[in-house]
Amino acid sequence: MTDDGFLNRRSVIQTLGAGVMLTTVGCAPATRALKLEYPRAYSRKPWAAPHISMDAVIRVIVGHRPYRPNGFRVEREQYDDKVVIHNYGHGGGGLSLGWGSSALAVREVADLVPDQVAVIGSGIMGLCTARLLQDAGWSVTIYTRDVYRHTTSNVAAGEWGPFSTHDDGQVDTVFLSRLDWAARVSHHAYTNLTGAKYGIRWMEFYELYDAPLVEPGRATFDDLYAYQGDLVPGEHPFGKRYARRTVTMQIDPGTLLRQLTADFQLAGGRLIIRNFDNRANVLALPETVIFNCTGLGAAALFDDSNLVPAKGQLVYLPPDPAVDYMTLGGGFGGEHGFLHMFPRRDVLLLGGIFKLGDSSRNVEADETERIVQEHMKLFDSFG
Repeated sequence: MTDDGFLNRRSVIQTLGAGVMLTTVGCAPATRALKLEYPRAYSRKPWAAPHISMDAVIRVIVGHRPYRPNGFRVEREQYDDKVVIHNYGHGGGGLSLGWGSSALAVREVADLVPDQVAVIGSGIMGLCTARLLQDAGWSVTIYTRDVYRHTTSNVAAGEWGPFSTHDDGQVDTVFLSRLDWAARVSHHAYTNLTGAKYGIRWMEFYELYDAPLVEPGRATFDDLYAYQGDLVPGEHPFGKRYARRTVTMQIDPGTLLRQLTADFQLAGGRLIIRNFDNRANVLALPETVIFNCTGLGAAALFDDSNLVPAKGQLVYLPPDPAVDYMTLGGGFGGEHGFLHMFPRRDVLLLGGIFKLGDSSRNVEADETERIVQEHMKLFDSFG
């Protein structure tokens, strides 16, 4: 933690330090306050603190974000008679940028006559790319090692916020313009998909800090967030913290990916389970146009040394229908990370790590305890 508050997610993820000692986590649930008298920007419900305790943990999972410090890659390459379009490396913003980045990728073949096309990967980029290609008249086959429920996209927390995508010091204005365009296209697309069918709903979102926020530093697409407001202690139930309030879309990745897969197959798309060990395997496909949406797999398949894993760990608790807001920050977020709480319809999700270069797949028990403990502290102020 730095002197000027918790990590602002509008900046590149930086080290927060790892010198905080864990204390013993209690087993009692956080106190539940149901009628706090603070104004709500969007919801008509009274404030409710979630039930959080180690006893309530039902599952802990690890996922790896495909992060490129120099930003996501959307690029066309020619390999003899094969055309390969890359669409990968979105870091923590994959779900948020899915439609927009895929639209950039599909534009790379606007000069070609629609025919047979291959898409490698069935995460959010693969599915969005496939659906946009179908809309453009292509006959699409998805080749994938894993079906959607086993992809990195499916273990994302799920909130529209295209952040943690790059290192500010390693990108130029051209990339930032493409990021802005992709974010806006995706936002527009998701607003057309809100509802239970695609697992998308509007919800209040609170970024929490220890000190007042200092401008500038706001993203160029802040105009896409409704009900914006900067709140001081006494204007919200989160104790002595400062808060930035917005309303944005929460995305349930499991529901979204399942429905996009169904839409893809209903439109005549084929899905083939196949693993690719090297680039030669990819280029041996019968299709002459291939979209590479393999996420972290692109590092080996196409020799991308800029692509690194960013380890995340999510803690699952039973769903809590009384909680209808998301939080980010508000406690010690761990090495290269930030706390976040997302109340989905199926589970209550807690997270808080972003470990660059860490490809380990093991669940870290001390991280689970820290994430739970810090969130319990966050909601102590509810009374």
